[in-house]
Amino acid sequence: MLLTKTRDFALAALVSTTFFMPAAAAFAEDAKPREAVITVTGEGHATVAPDMAVVTLAVVQQAKTAQDALDQNNKAMGAVLATLKENGIAERDLQTSGFSVQPQYIYPNDKDGHTQPPVLNGYQVTNGLTVRVRDLTKLGGLLDQAIKLGVNQGGDIQFTNDKQDAVLAEARKNAVADAATKAKTLTEAAGVKLGRIVSIHEGGVAAPPQPYMRAMAASAPMDKAVPVATGENEYNASVSITYSIQQ
Repeated sequence: MLLTKTRDFALAALVSTTFFMPAAAAFAEDAKPREAVITVTGEGHATVAPDMAVVTLAVVQQAKTAQDALDQNNKAMGAVLATLKENGIAERDLQTSGFSVQPQYIYPNDKDGHTQPPVLNGYQVTNGLTVRVRDLTKLGGLLDQAIKLGVNQGGDIQFTNDKQDAVLAEARKNAVADAATKAKTLTEAAGVKLGRIVSIHEGGVAAPPQPYMRAMAASAPMDKAVPVATGENEYNASVSITYSIQQ
């Protein structure tokens, strides 16, 4: 009987010790002082002249029948495409961006002013085209010719860059430098020293489009090449950096 009680007591002590040791180790780990850090966000910007324009154009034709409207539209758009290609626009830079055939109605009133059922008055055919112009010196002249040949809607232009790696890299570097400057200013104001970099997280990059014009009037005179101002594109980057703090 005494041997049995002794054995049970030893087993209980072993189990208690087994459960106590991990808990003690976890407590000791939590008790370690955490490293003091500071996290800052940096913004970087870089500008470059655009080397490409993306233009949206459309030919809109109306006629009494859908076939007549389509034939007129096809003739005008065919002439536009041929002219663009003759001026060096490659096939890969021409893309149909929308096509529609819509019935057109009139809504007459009777002699008492009451609205009558709609009456079919014809059809409207719209054919949209997206063009990438890589030689910006030709942009104004191409717009002029396209409008003369039948383009009568669209005109939205976005200036961009075909290759953006170099300017984006510059924006990222400027973002890191901005974050470092902020961290140094904050730690000096707080009377502590800036330590090593603990982590870096990129917040994203952005290249806002640069619209030139939104609408194109069909009756606008185009005796000369359309004046175009390309300006500069600004690319933006942000980064979040965590530094250790030395007391």
